[in-house]
Amino acid sequence: MNSYDSTRLSDMLIGMNYRPVNSYQEADLIIVNTCTIRAKARQKAVSFLGRLAAQKRKNPSLIIAVGGCVAQHEGRTLIDKFPQVDIVFGTHAVARFPDLLQNVREDGHSIVDTTMTDIIDDRSGSVRHGRHSDNVSEFITIMRGCDNYCTYCVVPYVRGREISRHPDYIVEEVRELAASGVKEIVLLGQNVNSYGNKKKLCTFPELLAMVNDVDGIERIRFVTSHPKDFSDELIQAFVTLDKLCDHFHLPVQSGSSRILKRMNRKYTRQQYLERVLKLRETVGDIALSTDIIVGFPGETGEDFDETMSLLEQVEYDSIFGFMYSDRPLAPAIKFSDKISEKEKNRRLNQLLDFQKHISQKKNRALVGKTLTVLVEGPSRRSSARKDTIEPEQAQWTGRTTTNKVVNFTLSEKCLSVMPGDFVQVIIEGGFAHSLSGRAVQKKNSFKNTGGSFNAA
Repeated sequence: MNSYDSTRLSDMLIGMNYRPVNSYQEADLIIVNTCTIRAKARQKAVSFLGRLAAQKRKNPSLIIAVGGCVAQHEGRTLIDKFPQVDIVFGTHAVARFPDLLQNVREDGHSIVDTTMTDIIDDRSGSVRHGRHSDNVSEFITIMRGCDNYCTYCVVPYVRGREISRHPDYIVEEVRELAASGVKEIVLLGQNVNSYGNKKKLCTFPELLAMVNDVDGIERIRFVTSHPKDFSDELIQAFVTLDKLCDHFHLPVQSGSSRILKRMNRKYTRQQYLERVLKLRETVGDIALSTDIIVGFPGETGEDFDETMSLLEQVEYDSIFGFMYSDRPLAPAIKFSDKISEKEKNRRLNQLLDFQKHISQKKNRALVGKTLTVLVEGPSRRSSARKDTIEPEQAQWTGRTTTNKVVNFTLSEKCLSVMPGDFVQVIIEGGFAHSLSGRAVQKKNSFKNTGGSFNAA
């Protein structure tokens, strides 16, 4: 969501005759868009703000703005701590940023806007003014805030209560992005499964069907889903919507029903497993990923063992694992029985090591298969060596419909590709976090039909 908001801010600033620069040392305006979901994210943000004091001394006319969740939570305290900051704008103030910037430019006084409203700016998508997008895939926020109040999470306090954008404006934004060259859309929400419920709009699967009908968009993804609202209708969407990717991110957070209850997740381990089983029975080879928190207050060794056994039972394609960290405002900060940092780190390493073996096994099973890949651009290796690497040795990167990263070279049957192309790649290597292979065929239009191309 911060990436999406940053894109919106960039487009607003281009409309105000700003242009992006390669280094903050060259800038007249620096915006630090922050996250506070974990302690480390906040620490990185405030550390960077501290380093900007020297830049402000070199360039007194420099304007420094802080947005996002840290800004929403800490407000004017940020200016007290960091006098070099001129603007603090909260999560509901992104659309108001041009006015805030203009006020600071005119009177030179710092300004804070952390006002939260129960109204969402339906038209708040990035305005592209007919510009071509450099990205193959783009984010679109479809809703804001959360009503679930998990005990470890600050989102309801810094993003507000759940509210959905009107589907007409979402589809309009999808059409704009398709016209700008985007091939893949990622729909964003703290809990997309409850989209539209409060305002009596369409359901999330119905919204997916609308986006599926937009010409030019070839793939649809979404994050994130809450298991308690995971419906049979959404499962069927993976069967009926040809552009919906065969990948589902379903955060579990813990494999222990006791810890899930303490987290206020509103489902049990068994209920979660029942939904996963129905999804796999209906959709087949869908890839699954999840989020897991280790070291939640009161998590015993037995609770952690249940999380490990859940990994073994589900066999996720990938996971995002985190150590629990106290967050201001979240109820769990007051919980007793905190786990030591040393033990949390040990559990996290054990979790990630175990998942690494599962991911490697699943990816190695794909060696020899031909998969359809949406080309994103040159791989990091080729980008770093672009002046010395031979064209035939150049490596490209993209993703399958199951969200697996594929790094590939070209073959005599496929001598050139561009970002946004779909290519068929013979998989030659399977690793913990990626696949490698050779591109053997290219097409410009693709529908999700088991990973193969439709006839042209």
